[in-house]
Amino acid sequence: MNLIKYLLVGFVFGIVLTKSEAVSWYRIYEMFQFDSFHMYGIIMTAIITGVIGIQLIKRKKLKDIKGNPIYIQEKEKGTFRYWIGGLFFGLGWALVGACPGPIFILLGSGFFSVIFIFFGALFGTFLYGLIKDKLPH
Repeated sequence: MNLIKYLLVGFVFGIVLTKSEAVSWYRIYEMFQFDSFHMYGIIMTAIITGVIGIQLIKRKKLKDIKGNPIYIQEKEKGTFRYWIGGLFFGLGWALVGACPGPIFILLGSGFFSVIFIFFGALFGTFLYGLIKDKLPH
C-alpha cells in the first residue's frame, strides 16, 4: 500500500514529461541540432527548481517526513570527472534520442524498440559496477 504514492508520483511525472514533449525523439534531436529552445527551457526550469529547493532545505533546516533533519552532502571539488561523465551521458543521449528517465515512459507509451536502450542502460550500469574501482574518482 505504501508503494501506491510512489506509483502515482511516477505516473504524474510521466504524464508531465509526455505532455511537455520532453520524451519526444524529435525534440531531443532539435536540442542537439540547436534548432529549438524547447528542451533547454525544460532543463533550465528543472535546474532552477532544484537550486531553489536545495536552498530552501538548507536555509530553513527542513526535516523529512519522519522528522529527521535533511543533510545534503557537499560535492567534492574537481571538474574533470564531471566533464567526462557528462560527455558520455550526452553522447549516449544524442545517439539513442532518450535519456534514462524517459525510457520507462516510452515503453509505457508503446515504443517497444526502446527495450534495446533499456538493456543497453542496464549493461552500461553493470559494466561501470565492474570497473568503477579502477577508474579515477
